[in-house]
Amino acid sequence: MLKEFKEFLLKTNALALAVGVIIGAAVGKVVSSLVSDILMPVIGLFVPGGAWREAAIVLKAKADGTPAAQITYGAFIGSVIDFVIIALVVFLITKSLLKPAPAPPAPPTKECPFCRETVPAAATKCRACASAV
Repeated sequence: MLKEFKEFLLKTNALALAVGVIIGAAVGKVVSSLVSDILMPVIGLFVPGGAWREAAIVLKAKADGTPAAQITYGAFIGSVIDFVIIALVVFLITKSLLKPAPAPPAPPTKECPFCRETVPAAATKCRACASAV
């Protein structure tokens, strides 16, 4: 059973996936801290009122004036901004670390002297005009 489990981990790349999830969670914490501790305070300086994350529409108030039901749209807008910034940073990190594989070279070709059609280099007859190449 232990042997089968080891084969499963190696064959299905489950171990690589687990490492990716753990590293992804760690990167997510770093990026979240970057957004909440560094970027959002700076953004808050440019927004009138400063405490825009507490912005809300009061639907119903209690007798003492405190809100009983409210729509906290400031927190929602803050979460959307956090998501966009986090997604951008993760995209930039991923793009810088993962380079695309080079495209395979095109197969060799030659041109038919009669009809100028491109044919494979190993061809002896043109597929368009049937002349010998």
